[in-house]
Amino acid sequence: MSALAAQSLIHSEAQAIDDCWNRIGIYGDKSCPLLPQHIHCRNCDTYAAAATRLLDRYSFEQQSQELYAPQAHEQKVATCSLVIFRLSEEWLGLPTRCLDEVAPMQTIHSLPHQRSRALRGVANVRGTLVPCLSLVELLGLDPATPGASSQRVMPRMLIVAAHGGAVVLPVDEVDGIHNIAEGDINAASLSGEHVSAKYTRGVLQWKTRSLRLLDEEQLLSAITRSLT
Repeated sequence: MSALAAQSLIHSEAQAIDDCWNRIGIYGDKSCPLLPQHIHCRNCDTYAAAATRLLDRYSFEQQSQELYAPQAHEQKVATCSLVIFRLSEEWLGLPTRCLDEVAPMQTIHSLPHQRSRALRGVANVRGTLVPCLSLVELLGLDPATPGASSQRVMPRMLIVAAHGGAVVLPVDEVDGIHNIAEGDINAASLSGEHVSAKYTRGVLQWKTRSLRLLDEEQLLSAITRSLT
């Protein structure tokens, strides 16, 4: 699914859900009679039900994808555009064709009944609840350990166009979007500690770093399984 299609799905779902938190709740005029009782909208059953409904539609969308899967035709190009980011001590690259945007880190609200270990909760992206998944959990990485840093780094959220709609993936740092020669990508191989790495196409040397290239189709399929 393209980024544009994913954005359309987000807006259509937002229209179907009564986002009372934006009208009369904590993000609106605060006139909701239940607000004094719950203090914050995230503590209200209505907010949790909206998040659950959003996740339910991913299951429905996945069924439609399986019935009407289009044959993608990709044109060969000399370079491939990757968003390069860091998780813990590891640098990774993901094709930007599945990237909707890079956004500042937002508060992640946990859900009362998590569907998988990778599902961290939901984040409010421009007034819309979007599922938030842990790439560390999906990829089987060691969690980052707090430590002193010689430079200021800013965590970011990758908003990815998954098969059923947009999904938020928090990362520790984003280097930027770079064009990598397809020849280098095709020549990348798995060796050493990355031989059995999940959802990984290969590893190549980029600048002074070892860059782990993620297999976007395998990763998107894993994301869909975590949501359904």
